[in-house]
Amino acid sequence: MFAKETYTQRRNILKEKIGSGLILLMGNDYSPMNYEDNIYNFRQDSTFLYYVGIDVAHVAAIIDVDENKTILFGKDLSVEYIVWMGVQPTMRELADQSGVEECQDYNNISTFLKNATSKGRDIHFLPPYRAENKLKMEEWLDIRVKDLKNNISKKLVQAVIVQRSIKSAEEIIQMEHAVAITKEMHVAAMRAAKAGRKEYDLAGIAQGIAKGCGGDLAYPIIMTVNGQTLHNHYHGNTMQNGQLVLGDFGAENGMHYAGDITRTFPVAKTFTQKQKEIYQIVLDAEEAAIQSLKSGIAYKTIHLQAAKNMAEGLKSLGLVKGNIDEAVAEGAHALFFPHGLGHMIGLDVHDMEDLGEDLVGYRAGLERSTQFGLKSLRLGKELEAGNVLTVEPGIYFIPELIDQWQAEKKFADFLNYEKINTYRDFGGVRIEDNILVTKDGHQILGPRIPKTIEEVEAERNR
Repeated sequence: MFAKETYTQRRNILKEKIGSGLILLMGNDYSPMNYEDNIYNFRQDSTFLYYVGIDVAHVAAIIDVDENKTILFGKDLSVEYIVWMGVQPTMRELADQSGVEECQDYNNISTFLKNATSKGRDIHFLPPYRAENKLKMEEWLDIRVKDLKNNISKKLVQAVIVQRSIKSAEEIIQMEHAVAITKEMHVAAMRAAKAGRKEYDLAGIAQGIAKGCGGDLAYPIIMTVNGQTLHNHYHGNTMQNGQLVLGDFGAENGMHYAGDITRTFPVAKTFTQKQKEIYQIVLDAEEAAIQSLKSGIAYKTIHLQAAKNMAEGLKSLGLVKGNIDEAVAEGAHALFFPHGLGHMIGLDVHDMEDLGEDLVGYRAGLERSTQFGLKSLRLGKELEAGNVLTVEPGIYFIPELIDQWQAEKKFADFLNYEKINTYRDFGGVRIEDNILVTKDGHQILGPRIPKTIEEVEAERNR
């Protein structure tokens, strides 16, 4: 945990923004995999961590704005539980670490909230994403599960997004730590790859480092020779020379801050000329996008420029033709780049998207596009100092998409399908870093992770 003053200050800012009423913050419970005692790794709710910091299951907090206090609801462990799980801090000890004024038994929440409702007090809550929390809210608030989304506090959602979007200096330290662990994961995978090995060998190495550094994975590992599948979590392929490995994975450190890095490298010791050409186009686009980051610029603008840069590069290889500005405006580039340039990152790898993806990444007057590819841009609005985001352009050759568009003669004025089909077995290249927007520009978080062709080949030859 941070110092208790951090959580007290965060709650004070939130109380000031909300003005009156009660703020209900749900913690998470254990979730069973296949029977009650065999559970998934526990992960606390990120907003609960942000405002309360207590990383144990079966707790909740109510911030009473009018009474200017916070109440922690939980249960001290019985001796029978301690026999199996060991001694844990008491609720009062945990509350003291967070600067929380009052503790009550978890079973009192329902009565507490029903009493507040009977007095006409406003109860502000965020959209629940876990089924067990939805059921609890149905009981506590007397709102049917299907109606919860219509009763969430928009004021609270907006206040949390505004506050959590700006990372403090102590948060940046944690995020740099997460990226430093992530570097070790990526370098180890680069060095271990070879023809005849399975993808899951590399995935296991990466996960072991994350665990061994006191944290875990920030999200399921993508480690694949089929990088054209954007979220490919299958790890059963045998790597062969001539293929590229796309590794998209990151560590969640002990404070639950996420790293999210992608690197692409050859199974052989060096890239082929064809691989170098595509790789360099992506790398140039990524570095240009990073250099463009500054407070006040819309991330959608940077995304579109990255798309143009990659389309220009593909044009130089004969895969794209015609006017590049027109090609990107119409969406022809999305054959190769069908996703967004990046997203917010922090306590969540896609930060705060449980609160509403468009609420985090867009604003009134800047609506999300419906165009294929561009509609997948999670972050489009103007950047602010203190934002931390990913920059992750990519070029992919997806045979099924190529076949569909070619059969439809889609964007035939911009796409050279004859040449494109010579890349059908290429796979994909994506390169990603985590960036802090500063008052004067930007800062790449963490130590440098090999990404130039020379750096990657040097790791492959160690």
